[in-house]
Amino acid sequence: MFRKILIANRGEIACRVIATARRLGVATVAVYSEADAGARHARMADEAWPIGPAPARESYLVGERILDAARRSGAEAIHPGYGFLSENADFAAACRDAGIVFIGPPPDAIRAMGSKAESKALMERSGVPLVPGYHGADQDPGLLAREAVRIGYPVLIKASAGGGGKGMRIVAAPAELDAAVEGAKREALASFGDDRVLVEKYLTRPRHIEIQVFADTQGNTVSLFERDCSIQRRHQKVIEEAPAPGMDPARRRSMGEAAVAAARAVGYVGAGTVEFIAEGDAFYFMEMNTRLQVEHPVTEMVTGLDLVEWQLRVAAGEPLPLGEDRLGLRGHAIEARVYAEDPTRDFLPAVGTLRHLRQPREVPGEVRVDTGVVEGDAITPNYDPMIAKLVVWGADRPAAVRRLAAALAEYEVVGLTTNLGLLRAIAAHPAFAAAELDTGFIARHAAALMPAGAEAPEGEREAVLAAAALTVLADRRAAAEAAAGATGDPWSPWAAANAWRMNGDGYQDLRFREGEADPVTLRAHPRPDGSLRLDLPGGSVEAALSEDEAGALLRVDGVTRRLRVVRRGEELTVILAGRNHALLHDDPLAPPRTEAAGGQRVMAPVPGRVTRVMVAPGDAVAKDAPLLVVEAMKTEITLRAPREGRVAAVRCAVGDMVEEGVELVGFEEAAL
Repeated sequence: MFRKILIANRGEIACRVIATARRLGVATVAVYSEADAGARHARMADEAWPIGPAPARESYLVGERILDAARRSGAEAIHPGYGFLSENADFAAACRDAGIVFIGPPPDAIRAMGSKAESKALMERSGVPLVPGYHGADQDPGLLAREAVRIGYPVLIKASAGGGGKGMRIVAAPAELDAAVEGAKREALASFGDDRVLVEKYLTRPRHIEIQVFADTQGNTVSLFERDCSIQRRHQKVIEEAPAPGMDPARRRSMGEAAVAAARAVGYVGAGTVEFIAEGDAFYFMEMNTRLQVEHPVTEMVTGLDLVEWQLRVAAGEPLPLGEDRLGLRGHAIEARVYAEDPTRDFLPAVGTLRHLRQPREVPGEVRVDTGVVEGDAITPNYDPMIAKLVVWGADRPAAVRRLAAALAEYEVVGLTTNLGLLRAIAAHPAFAAAELDTGFIARHAAALMPAGAEAPEGEREAVLAAAALTVLADRRAAAEAAAGATGDPWSPWAAANAWRMNGDGYQDLRFREGEADPVTLRAHPRPDGSLRLDLPGGSVEAALSEDEAGALLRVDGVTRRLRVVRRGEELTVILAGRNHALLHDDPLAPPRTEAAGGQRVMAPVPGRVTRVMVAPGDAVAKDAPLLVVEAMKTEITLRAPREGRVAAVRCAVGDMVEEGVELVGFEEAAL
């Protein structure tokens, strides 16, 4: 076994590898970009070495810097994780040439499977079933058109050199082919530096089933069973599970044998995944991922194995820890990927700071959270927006589905938009419970999974407003009591914040705004028992907010609800029944909600999206002139000129997602 390894990655996979290495007594070296100097993976490792600026192309994708860190730190091997350089044959070869073990397959195996077209030709020669299609090198448009007719419409155009849904187009009729091929080629060239495409039969209700394989240097290759990864968005996986629902032993054996044949055909070593598309009784080879997969934890949960440990042992020259005859399945596991993204806006990635993060309680063997972030960390545009992977296990699939729903209900994230609402909706959907799975699941059920303007459950809006009002009033009271305690007369009625008045009933008016809805004004009347009577738009309620060992407890007209309120300035997020309700306390006595920065720059005051830009470089502006508008929490914030001057630079455009503190507009040094 190695004494020290370097992990050439970041985020949750780097933390995952470090955890196994630590258990085995192997020292770890992390690498980090400037953006990740304080990241969790850099703190977890025994050592952490800087490798360059935030953009991955200047840090995590620069093999020479990673190899230099490995040499200087004394690492004997490099674990590439997934993504970045994990399937880069040249990097694997450079590791070998440097005398450092690459914890992955040989370079030739990576090259053989790196091209979709070449890998499919190889699989065809090895007897592995393929989707009917054209995988040749000739890219003549006329030939592609003839092949599409031969295959039969609809067809799928795919980039030969890549994955992740890039360079992929569905073509329903011949008239659409030329534009689809041109678009796919442009995207493939931009993403992979290779514009070659292939044409395949498009299956209308396919399932995405993959087989985990493992091979050692002694010639042993085994299948560690299958995973169903059919629930996807934008051709990328969202929910994965093992074993695949409805998989009978004979089909499992057939797919496992095909996957093992694929691995042996390229002299594979280490962990790999052979991906198949399946429809009806047929299954077809799609591609082989020559690395550990994001969804490997579901295989670990149902087999009881640590696949990272297997990787380390095989890379160190040891044989596979178990043979085929000793492998088996136990129960059912499901993984949900928690992303910073907006499902209602075509899954647009979100950026921002994790102002509040509460993850489900982990239970060994039953609930597992793989993450690379903690509360206070930022999700930036530089890297994948995954926050965590939530993995659950149950004795059978229905038990696993129930546990998934329960764990998702515990998840709390404030500070940016996430897909948690979508994940909860999937877990609760009858079609998911019935295992009616295919790659079009989300699109087909979009109206139920992402409802527009859905009515809130009875009492929810009143509870949200009550919780926000009680929180604001409690904060005011605490501030007033602190101020009174610092005066010579802490008992003065003028220091009270309880709406005390000399004549008549006391009350306080509060106004809140939620999203684009009209502001709501409510009136709070204090009660002798410490509760409040709240006059809401729908009528009056009696409300009280208390804390116990389980957290906040709201009582409205005798009905109690568990919730949490996260406050940042005048922004409040009420987390109730698994849903975030973002409110703005709209104080009429507060100054207008605009932001200006002094000096030569205007910065983003909060994470948000640029919705308007009113100036251009060279424009002369007056002090307080509007420059641009940032939308945050569905509230538009106008950024104004800090002084009279001339605009030197505008560093954003409409639609850009911006982080807090990022410079948006710069001014020339000399004022007009």
